[in-house]
Amino acid sequence: MIPRILLHGPGRRAAVPTLRAMPFLPRFFRPLAAWACLGLCGLAASAADAPGYRFSPVNQYGINITAAYWNPIIAYVSEKSGVPLQLKIGRTSADTTAYVLAQEVEFIFSNHLFSPEREQLGWRVFGRRLTPPMRAQLVVPADSTVTELTQLQGQEVAFAGPEALVAYKLPYAQLLARQVNIKPVFAGNQDAALAQLFNHKVAAAGANSQLAEGYARREGKPLRVLWSSGPLHDLALMAAAKVPDKDVKAVAKAFIGMHQDPRGRDILEKASQQVGLSAEAYFIASDGSEYGAYRDFYRSAPPALR
Repeated sequence: MIPRILLHGPGRRAAVPTLRAMPFLPRFFRPLAAWACLGLCGLAASAADAPGYRFSPVNQYGINITAAYWNPIIAYVSEKSGVPLQLKIGRTSADTTAYVLAQEVEFIFSNHLFSPEREQLGWRVFGRRLTPPMRAQLVVPADSTVTELTQLQGQEVAFAGPEALVAYKLPYAQLLARQVNIKPVFAGNQDAALAQLFNHKVAAAGANSQLAEGYARREGKPLRVLWSSGPLHDLALMAAAKVPDKDVKAVAKAFIGMHQDPRGRDILEKASQQVGLSAEAYFIASDGSEYGAYRDFYRSAPPALR
């Protein structure tokens, strides 16, 4: 079963990407991206008309790469669990989080719900992706003349979006703490923010280290880190309170057991390769207790970043 991808912004007609719109993709990646685009043919259908549940991962990459990474994984989980899932992603990470807050989706991969207010919405953590610790960062091209955060005073700095905890809120809080006033530019996702950086449209970019390192490897564009946070766990797999326990358990079992099944492991390794993750990246069980660092941030963050 190939899940359909629901891709649209509020009040906008969906647009279907084509290979012509993917010149940035490596040649070996284009067949997988083309397959992902075929999944976009059902865009006109509304979420209400589709069977099963909607799964919304935060837009960590551009739309085509996000779809190509998640589509094979969701197809496997749907088949193994017997619980149909379909990918629903917005045009930006903020759009996707808006779907979550509007309760338009039932399963998510996110770290946007650990503030005290959002934890009251009842989302349950049942797993997380196991990867090396990631860090919030402020980065510049390796050959940039910028070597200190103070040099960013008054400059434009690109971020994925206003909802990005690791790639925006943590780095921006650090700049505020050091009284470095910058002009935030929201690019929509991490790849787009780094593209603006290398196109010399901004002086620096806020980054999730995992995504920045993957981008640097894919594009062959090295980065210099100006500031880095402490270690953080990768994003959480979560289910809405309205999803029956039996469906949550079935989906969780499929995600968590994926790397132990030869076919599932092969799917994970191929998907991980495309986004610059290690072949060892897979999903494990979690009760959400590992996300204390995220919760601590919201307790002390400037009001505008909570």
